[in-house]
Amino acid sequence: MLDRYWFGEVSRISPEAPVPVVLINEDKEELKLGGAANVAWNCKELGARTRLLSVVGQDEPGRALERLLKEMRIEASLHRDRGLSTTQKLRVIGRRQQLLRIDFERPPSREVLALKLEEFKRALPESDVVILSDYGKGGLAHITEMIRMARRAGKRVLIDPKGDDYSRYKGASIITPNIAELREVVGTWKDEKDLKSRAAALRDKLKLEALLLTRGEHGMTLFGRKIVSVKTEAREVFDVTGAGDTVIATLAVMLAAGASLEAAMRLSNRAAGIVVGKLGTAAATHKELFGS
Repeated sequence: MLDRYWFGEVSRISPEAPVPVVLINEDKEELKLGGAANVAWNCKELGARTRLLSVVGQDEPGRALERLLKEMRIEASLHRDRGLSTTQKLRVIGRRQQLLRIDFERPPSREVLALKLEEFKRALPESDVVILSDYGKGGLAHITEMIRMARRAGKRVLIDPKGDDYSRYKGASIITPNIAELREVVGTWKDEKDLKSRAAALRDKLKLEALLLTRGEHGMTLFGRKIVSVKTEAREVFDVTGAGDTVIATLAVMLAAGASLEAAMRLSNRAAGIVVGKLGTAAATHKELFGS
């Protein structure tokens, strides 16, 4: 995805409707990597060699994404599809607050995505961990086969899930839902004991190594062979956009580097605390996370 930011000044309310009038500063447009590209950026900032596989349209947002990826020195294989509109999120910012978000998107065809499967298979031997970021935009139509291929190659598969059907994630290693996403699948829990039971049932059903639940201002809980909770490390919450991308990226990089699952989770929590203090999609750098 391409994240586009328009910055402006708000000085009055429209006489046509009870909404603010924003005078856009045309010199203050900012473009950032979004979606899976943001995940790749976060991985790269932590020192990992990262390869991004995706599909974009033959349009201006797609070309802008390619330019940004090159500037960030992220290895990317982007299939260009004439029938696809590159997913774009346009945010209007006034007085350092998000006033409006406009989404532009058209999902890719299954046929186009099938062309990426062979490339995905070829990339597996050179990879330690696979991240599949599901944003519900239609880009992971073949996710079941991708999980099977990666697991057969002996790779851990981490998934940032979306939607109310998690059956397609069966056989993955770790999923990282937030509270709203998990509730959509397992229902509303009464207390921590009930949550533990529902998470365990889902883990067993999907044959997962672990489930990492991100809980916003309440930190994270790891449901694995043991249950571990950590409090949030956010110093100041400015913008939660892309925090989930940072979590799964940090988790994957640390696991690939040989860290234990609990240690990787704690570092992911720290990284999330760093990026929510920044505007828009952002990355936690190696220096910010480790101090050197």
